[in-house]
Amino acid sequence: MDPLLLRVQADPAAALGPQTRRHPRRASDLRGIFQDAGALEALIRDGNPVIYETFEAPVPASEGHLMFGMTVLYPGRVGDEYFMTKGHYHERRLTAEVYLGIRGRGCLVVQTEDGRSRMLPMEPGGVVYVAPGWAHRSVNTGAEPFIFFFTFPADAGHDYAAVARSGFDLLVVHRTGAPAVVERSR
Repeated sequence: MDPLLLRVQADPAAALGPQTRRHPRRASDLRGIFQDAGALEALIRDGNPVIYETFEAPVPASEGHLMFGMTVLYPGRVGDEYFMTKGHYHERRLTAEVYLGIRGRGCLVVQTEDGRSRMLPMEPGGVVYVAPGWAHRSVNTGAEPFIFFFTFPADAGHDYAAVARSGFDLLVVHRTGAPAVVERSR
């Protein structure tokens, strides 16, 4: 594989070049993620919008390579929860990931399988290091698209099923005009 050039900018497809792999996630792809299932179904009936999309560079998913790309997480809410990504662990649990905020505001909710959890704010120019063994989910708490760069070992894989089974203990919700972090009701 030849070296690739990345220009960090707000347009992921232009930044990553013509070989970019785009993965849109619509509201219907996020069933089971939001607490207010009725509000999500209403959103699906009302056009099933794209909640977020990832743009990946054409890097082989094999040892020695670094996967990198950008995510665009659109603004909005389902009930009182801000739009968010599905969230995942890496299949190879001892894998880290790095995020760099490019545009907009949001946060990363992280959690271990033994129940430790935190919310890490993200903004343009901010870098978040997700340590090995932590599940992570991005949340857009602003009024514009939240765009960030990511990179991780290309052979790490994604384990969405573990998050789907257990969920995250922390939710980012809209309260009195601002984002607030609350514990999920079980």
